Amino acid sequence: MAIDDSSSSSFFSPWPDRLRHSAIILIAAGMALAALVTFGELSPLRAVAVFICIAAAALVPWRLHNVSASREDVRGVNPVESAAVSAIVAGMPDPAVLLDRAGRVIHLNAAAAQLAPALRRNELAQFALRSPEIITALREAIATTETRRATYLDHVPVDRWMELIITPVPVPTLFGGADKCMLMTFHDQTPLRRVEEMRADFVANASHELRTPLAALSGFIDTLQGPAKDDVKARERFLGIMHTQATRMARLIDDLLSLSRVELSAHVRPDTLVDIVPIIRQVADGLEPLAGERQVEIDIDLPETPVAIAGDREELLRLFENLIENALKYGASGGKVIVSLSQAMSGENSPEVRVMVRDFGPGIAPEHLPRLTERFYRVDVGDSRAQGGTGLGLSLVKHIVNRHRGRLLIESVPKNGATFTACFPQAKTSASALS
Repeated sequence: MAIDDSSSSSFFSPWPDRLRHSAIILIAAGMALAALVTFGELSPLRAVAVFICIAAAALVPWRLHNVSASREDVRGVNPVESAAVSAIVAGMPDPAVLLDRAGRVIHLNAAAAQLAPALRRNELAQFALRSPEIITALREAIATTETRRATYLDHVPVDRWMELIITPVPVPTLFGGADKCMLMTFHDQTPLRRVEEMRADFVANASHELRTPLAALSGFIDTLQGPAKDDVKARERFLGIMHTQATRMARLIDDLLSLSRVELSAHVRPDTLVDIVPIIRQVADGLEPLAGERQVEIDIDLPETPVAIAGDREELLRLFENLIENALKYGASGGKVIVSLSQAMSGENSPEVRVMVRDFGPGIAPEHLPRLTERFYRVDVGDSRAQGGTGLGLSLVKHIVNRHRGRLLIESVPKNGATFTACFPQAKTSASALS
C-alpha cells in the first residue's frame, strides 16, 4: 500500500525531515494494521504490539540523531574555543600557545606562529616543537598538571636562548565541570645570555690584551721617575712610546665595546634602509691621510645611483673602516687598494650587494684564512702590534656582517694580495625612502 508523500507535505512541512518520515511510516502502518484487524487476519492485541514495535523502530533513530545534534551544538559553544579566549591569547606580547590536556593546539598567537611555523590548530604540539627540552617539559606538565620550565637553544634563523613556561590553566568543560589546559609562553633570554657572555669575555680579553701596554707604561713611568728623570732626550722618546701604548689601549677598549654591542644585538636584524654608496665614500675619504702616509692609492669603483640595504649606518661605517684600513696597513707594499661595489645573485638566487676591498700586498697563507675572524688572532703578532692593530678588526667585521644577515668572503694568494668581500641582501625600495 503506497502513500503519496507529496499529498501530506503541507501538514508535515514544519516538522524535521526525520520526524516527518517517521510519522508517515506510522500512519501507513496503523492503516494497514487496522485493515488486518477488520478482516480478522490479526487480533487487536497483536496489532497493538506490532504497532508499538514499528513506532519504536521509526522514532528511536530520530531521537538519537536529535541528541547527537544537540551535543554538536554544545561543542560549538565550548568556552575554551570562544573568540574571547582566542583574543586573549592573540593579545599576549610573547609567543603563546594554549593546548588541551592531550597536547593539541587550541589557540596560538602570531608571535608563536612565527617562532614555530609548523604549529597548527587541532594538531599535537609535540610534532611541531622538536626540541627535546620542550617535549619533556610538556609531557611532565600534562601528566602532573603542574608548572614546568625549560631553557633551550633555538638555532633558526640565528642562535637564540629561549625560556619556555608551561602553566596549567583551569577552564570550564562542556557540562559545567572544570579541566586544565596548558598555556605555553616563550621568552627570549638571548640578551641576558649575551650580556653575561660579554661580561666574561670582556674581563678575560681585556685583562690579557691590556697587560702588555700597561706593563710598558708602568716601566717607562718608573724609568722617568728614576734614572731618566733629567735626561731630556730619553724623556721625549719614552713619552712618545707611552703615547703610542696609551692610544693602543684606548683603541682596544673601543673595539671591545663595539664588538660587545654588536654581539648583544646579533639576533635583531637592522631594519633601517640606508644607501651604502655614500657610506663607503665617507670611509675612503677619511682614510686618505693614512693612504698618503703609506703611499698607497685608493681606487674607488662605485655606482652613481643609490644602492639600498637594510642596515645600521654606524656599524657599516665601522665595518668598511676596518676593511679598508687593514688593506692600507698590511697591503701597503702593493701601492694600491681597490674598493668596488657590485650587485649579483646569491647562492639562494636572491639579489645581494657585494663590497670588495682588494690589496696587492704580500697576501695571506692558506692555513691562516679560516682563523682570521677569530678574536685576537694575528698572522704576525709583531707586525700587527707595530701597525697598531688590536686583533679585533676582522672579528668585528664578521659579527657586523652576520647581524646584517650577510656573509664575508676572504680570498688570498701569497705574494698576490688579498680580497675581502662583504655581501649583503639587497633591499627593494625607492631612493626617497633611504635614510
